[in-house]
Amino acid sequence: MPIIRPITDLRNTTEISELCHSKKEPVFITKNGYGDLVVMSIETYEREMAFADVYKKLAVAENQIKHGELLDGDAVFAKLRSKYGK
Repeated sequence: MPIIRPITDLRNTTEISELCHSKKEPVFITKNGYGDLVVMSIETYEREMAFADVYKKLAVAENQIKHGELLDGDAVFAKLRSKYGK
């Protein structure tokens, strides 16, 4: 369940910081009852960016498969072995 807090709670930065670190998920800040900001710890931000990067790479790979842009696995491994040995 998402964590939603009013913007007035930002006055207590220590509490918001502890909440972000303990829950390890974004905290949604509302202003006049509407979504306004998202606050999260650096660890959560880095995790979310890593997931976004993986999803982006998966989308590229799926698009390559869809368009037949495939490489032969044996040829790729042979090339890597010749370049890096063993």
